Amino acid sequence: MHAPRFTKSPERRRPTHVVACWICYLTLAAAAALVALRTQDAAAADVPAADKAPPNIVFIFSDDHAYQAISAYGSTINQTPNIDRLAKEGMLFRNCYVTNSICGPSRAVVLTGKYGHLNSFPTNGANERFDGSQQTFPKLLQGAGYQTAIVGKWHLVTDPTGFDYWHILPGQGAYYNPPMIDNGKQVKHQGYTTEIITDLSLDWLAKRDKSKPFLLMCQHKAPHRSWDPAPKFLNKYDDVTIPEPDTLFDDYSGRGKAEHTQDMTIAKTMTEQDLKLVFPKNLTPEQEKLWHEAYDAENEAFRKANLQGQDLIRWKYQRYIKDYLRCVDSVDESVGRVLEYLEKEGLAENTIVVYSSDQGFYLGEHGWFDKRWFYEQSVKTPLLVRWPKMVKPGTVNTAMVSNLDYPETFLAAAGVPVPSEMQGKSFVPLLAGITPDDWRKSFYYHYYEYPGPHSVRRHYGVIDARYKLMHFYEPDVAEWEMFDLEADPKEMKSVYDDPNYAKERARLEAELARLRTELKVPDQDPPQTLRKAGPGAKGAGAKAGTNKRQQEKDAT
Repeated sequence: MHAPRFTKSPERRRPTHVVACWICYLTLAAAAALVALRTQDAAAADVPAADKAPPNIVFIFSDDHAYQAISAYGSTINQTPNIDRLAKEGMLFRNCYVTNSICGPSRAVVLTGKYGHLNSFPTNGANERFDGSQQTFPKLLQGAGYQTAIVGKWHLVTDPTGFDYWHILPGQGAYYNPPMIDNGKQVKHQGYTTEIITDLSLDWLAKRDKSKPFLLMCQHKAPHRSWDPAPKFLNKYDDVTIPEPDTLFDDYSGRGKAEHTQDMTIAKTMTEQDLKLVFPKNLTPEQEKLWHEAYDAENEAFRKANLQGQDLIRWKYQRYIKDYLRCVDSVDESVGRVLEYLEKEGLAENTIVVYSSDQGFYLGEHGWFDKRWFYEQSVKTPLLVRWPKMVKPGTVNTAMVSNLDYPETFLAAAGVPVPSEMQGKSFVPLLAGITPDDWRKSFYYHYYEYPGPHSVRRHYGVIDARYKLMHFYEPDVAEWEMFDLEADPKEMKSVYDDPNYAKERARLEAELARLRTELKVPDQDPPQTLRKAGPGAKGAGAKAGTNKRQQEKDAT
């Protein structure tokens, strides 16, 4: 920027004009300097200082942990004191979105920083195989001198790559006495899985090469369906009634066919095993005895009561939510054990601790359990980060972040270049208290798994700071929905056809098209998802994501 020049003129410029020009110039120069400073600060925040040791990274990842069941997020139904510590001592993100609210695909995104249509794992279907030859952030950290380990739920079928140590659950895994795979060798453990995963994680930390920085991915099965609590928590919440969500008896008026044809209601979908009317078959005699003591009396009273209608739904909700929260209690306890170990070993100061879940979950809202939808409880996931050298304690961030950003953030924090093919952004600047001017203002979502468990239709959409637009794109359910999240935060009535929202609808449609182009979303869904409907499924496949796939065993 140059200072203003004045050309000669027959009429002498008035002093006030000169002063105004200089004021304008100085204002613009200051603004330019501020932008440059913010850009430099954001860039600097992405790279550790050369004279500092690279940070260790502990990534604690649960399965289906709803943000509504974390007290730091305002839960009114439980307390999570150890997870809350990460909020008190670090940063809590209010708006963390997943690209696809389903287990395996979310994990593939975390590893690759790419949407499912590019990372080879868009659904939990039987044909899915994660391509372990592609670039992942653990491989890049490993190449930069990090020790890498993953313990617990993997759910990507092929063997892990990029890890010096891996000890994983096969498939979904079991809550009790789980078989596991220890670096390719089948092993069997006895005990409760959340505690076993924690024990194995801490054991690896104790035995690691202490001369190197490390990445530990501690990935829990809990609180995934069927919500089997640990023995120590079997009787917790027995003496309380958990408040019901006010949409528990939602009739889905104001929305389309997709909501009316789903199969994920507490009223109709839950099984006897979900409700602990029958027990897991792999319990030891001692474990089974504890289960009988915890559930038998209540089960007998339930059978005698012969509940019907809303009374039956209320009973199912109480049984479900209490078991779910009991599983969360074990995860919270695990987080506490990890934090205690890091402090005892003097590692806390230079270790980034991240807590998140593969997606959100319904805790009775809209009468549902499970996830999959682009609605708030499903697409939003908890994210809490403690990094003493970077993050101001007790910070709450409202920027739009995603599981798509996790690998870029870990690489940037370690000072490792981020590959150009990754589609997310490092949020290290956000952790430093700086929001880059070009940070995302909208976010793209895409769910592919229909036909499949719970019969949630294929759909994609976009969300911004206030509005959400979503498209169900199959021949028999070709519908659009739009929600004003400020006026209707519970997403009870679509305003897509409301003329008062026509301008915003057109803007969102244009933004959706832009994002699909930017993210290289193909018109045709990935080929492994394009399957004929199995027995009992409805509709027929067509184009641009309109084909369907058969229901997959154990895909939830």
